[in-house]
Amino acid sequence: MISTHRNISVSPSQSPRSPSAEPFLSVSVTDPVKLGTGVQAYISYRVITKTNMPEYQGQEKIVIRRYTDFVWLRDKLAEKFKGIFIPPLPEKSAVEKFRFSAEFIEMRRQALDVFINRVTSHPQLKQSEDLRIFLQEDEEAMERARSHETGIFKKKPSEFMQIIKDVQSKVSDVVLGKEKPVEESIPEYEKLKHYIFELEDHLAEAQRQAFRLVKRHRELGQSLSDFGKAIKLLGACEGESLGKAFSELGSKSEMMSIKLQKEAHNLLMNFEEPLKDYVRAVQSIKVTMMDRANAFKHHYELSETIRLKEINLDKLTLMRSDKAGEAEIEYRELKAESDEATKRYETIVKLMNEELVRFQENKTSELGLAFHEFAKGQANLSHEVADAWRSLLPKLGVSSA
Repeated sequence: MISTHRNISVSPSQSPRSPSAEPFLSVSVTDPVKLGTGVQAYISYRVITKTNMPEYQGQEKIVIRRYTDFVWLRDKLAEKFKGIFIPPLPEKSAVEKFRFSAEFIEMRRQALDVFINRVTSHPQLKQSEDLRIFLQEDEEAMERARSHETGIFKKKPSEFMQIIKDVQSKVSDVVLGKEKPVEESIPEYEKLKHYIFELEDHLAEAQRQAFRLVKRHRELGQSLSDFGKAIKLLGACEGESLGKAFSELGSKSEMMSIKLQKEAHNLLMNFEEPLKDYVRAVQSIKVTMMDRANAFKHHYELSETIRLKEINLDKLTLMRSDKAGEAEIEYRELKAESDEATKRYETIVKLMNEELVRFQENKTSELGLAFHEFAKGQANLSHEVADAWRSLLPKLGVSSA
């Protein structure tokens, strides 16, 4: 996804910390560096924070972070902010030989930069104490914070991956309503669920076709490069007029090859990657839907239990049973728990409604920009290719006369 950063200017009469200065929080992920060797190797990044917010230490802070630190932050946010669509992270590369390629590293850096800026621009997430830890603590403190995790975050990678697969399966079952009988029956929400699943399918297909476009540009670029070399060698065997024409044809082919490779890279970074990022974003929405389904189920089950407890309490009261007092205490405790579950469910619903509005606005803006840049890039490339070939026509025509 294409990320834009606003430059915040502060009036000379205002210090960045003055109460009248507009609050801002700007973060960038830069300078990826490979550290370690073999299976222990990883990429570190400089995370630069600039802010005038009083809860942060100073106006600028630079820390070193690795991918697992970003995962820690994402998991903490997901744990504490139910109902909010937690921005997605890029996947880990499953292919070792690509993990440290320059292109993969840059894609990962860009995706991490998008992730952290989505977090810092979110009205609730940017208030997170875990975000402040991530942006300010040194590497040792960050490692200690990660090491304190328990539960699924301490499991082996193979066990964790199985949990992820189970969750994905659970998401599909819950969101599609396959898990009976406890589920919401709100027509508008049913439409939303089906829209989200369709959106994921269509975005995934668009991303696959974008990948094919990138591949096609690269293959054509490589073919033109090979053709250019071959035709220049052919020209060297010919006479002056034909040889010069062939040499220029070969040079133009190699020049077009470079332009195609450059456009392939632009397509990858500014078109395919934003589409892939939105596929991940929709998957985050599905996780929030699962949280909502679980909250509704808990709220519903407690409500049913309360109803039965109330009937039992009324019966014991009418019978003047000695157990009536104990039953009333149990009923009140369960009622308090039920009220809390209802509040939790209603909060998730409210937050989801707000998040959907924000998601649609961002999607319209960001994907609109991605498609605009795609069309502009293709138009410019077409003009450059046409002009290059057209410039050769008079020379090739003379040589053939």
